Amino acid sequence: MTLADLKQGQRAVVERVQAQGILGQRLLDLGLVPGTPVQAQFVGRGGSPVAYYVRGSLLALRRTTAAQVVVTKEEDWQ
Repeated sequence: MTLADLKQGQRAVVERVQAQGILGQRLLDLGLVPGTPVQAQFVGRGGSPVAYYVRGSLLALRRTTAAQVVVTKEEDWQ
């Protein structure tokens, strides 16, 4: 499952960033590192972008970018 699959209010934990190069580095720099809890907060009118709560900040990502971040839903994470 990826960040793009989360519905508003759902929580998950980052497993890995699949993006390569500059985009992958930027996502890591924004705090999307393995083990980080995230929550989908707000969804744009057309379904994109989505604002995610990450490490005390809101981060807006397009769905295509969010699909590059693999997560485990909080209830599935042990």
